[in-house]
Amino acid sequence: MSDIHSGSCLCAAVRFKTRGELRELIFCHCTQCRKQTGLYYAATNVLDRDMELEGAEDVTWYRSSDGAQRGFCRNCGSALFWKSDSAEYVSIMAGAFEKPTDLLPGYHIFCADKGDFYDINDDLPKFEAGRS
Repeated sequence: MSDIHSGSCLCAAVRFKTRGELRELIFCHCTQCRKQTGLYYAATNVLDRDMELEGAEDVTWYRSSDGAQRGFCRNCGSALFWKSDSAEYVSIMAGAFEKPTDLLPGYHIFCADKGDFYDINDDLPKFEAGRS
């Protein structure tokens, strides 16, 4: 996997570049992720210090729970980030990266909350709730 990845929102007002290894993809089926995206999140993460952000003034942060917030482009509405208040990393939506991503699927979380209009038919590990 390459050490540098770049990406953006749909309108390119928000651009980012990451350095270092990215975590495998986590597929989150929780109600909040489904409501924000219409399906589920596919996200990786990177340490805060390893991400450069251009257009930060165009990122709106929405406090989605007591311990986390979600970042999206205020212009085009693209879901981009998920950030726990206590973490030194940010989760980045896989679809925001430019190709090639070299990202690999990891596992599914909050499967108990998944929508009733799709099935999870792969062999990845599945967790009813989060994974510690």
